[in-house]
Amino acid sequence: MKKMKKVIIAPSILSANFAALKYDVKMIEEAGVEWVHIDVMDGHFVPNITVGPVVVKSLRKETKLFFDVHLMIANPEKYWREFKEAGADLITFHNEVSVEKNKLVEDIKSSGIKAGISIKPETSVSEIETLLPYLDLVLVMTVEPGFGGQSFMENMIPKIKSLRKIIDENNYDCLIEVDGGIDSRVASICVDAGADALVSGSYIFAAKNPTEAVKSLFV
Repeated sequence: MKKMKKVIIAPSILSANFAALKYDVKMIEEAGVEWVHIDVMDGHFVPNITVGPVVVKSLRKETKLFFDVHLMIANPEKYWREFKEAGADLITFHNEVSVEKNKLVEDIKSSGIKAGISIKPETSVSEIETLLPYLDLVLVMTVEPGFGGQSFMENMIPKIKSLRKIIDENNYDCLIEVDGGIDSRVASICVDAGADALVSGSYIFAAKNPTEAVKSLFV
C-alpha cells in the first residue's frame, strides 16, 4: 500500500459544546489538528437537525482551520453555495441523494473549493467509482449518519481497502475520509486499511482530556 502523508484528523463539532463552540475549536486547533468537520443535517435526509451557514460564517471568523463541511441534506444543489460563501473549504454531499452528481461536483470545484462524496454503510464503492477521477475526497460512513456516539462498523473495512486500491492503481488525487465511531484503536485499523483522514466527535469532545484524545488519533 502506498503510504500517504500523516493522517488528517477532523474533529466533528457535532459533539462539541455549542455554548462554547469558539473555545472548543480553539482547543482542537491548539492540539494540532488542521481540519474541523462540520456536520449539516436537515431533518429529511437524516433524522436530525444541526447547523446552517450562519454558524459556519460565525465560526469562520474565529479560526483558520480547514472547514470540512459534510452536507447530510436532501437538496445539496440548492444550499451548497451558501456554505461556500460562509467559509467552507470542502463540501461533501451524499451519493444517495437524487441529484446530478457529476454536475454538482463540477459546480463546487469550479467555485474554487474542494468537492467530496459520502457513502452510507449500505452503499457500495462501485456506485461512485466513475466519479473518483473528479473528486477531492470520498467520505466512508462507518455508522448510519444522523447521530454522534455510535459504534464503528468493522465490516466497512473492506470498503476502505477497495477504495484505496482503486485510487492508488489509477493515481487519482482523492483522499479517503472515514467517519463513525473513531477512537484510537479504530483509527489504527482505518489508517492500515488506507484512510487518509479521520472524523472523530464524541471520542474527542467527551474525553476528560480532549487534547490527549486528539493526539492519540495521530497514527
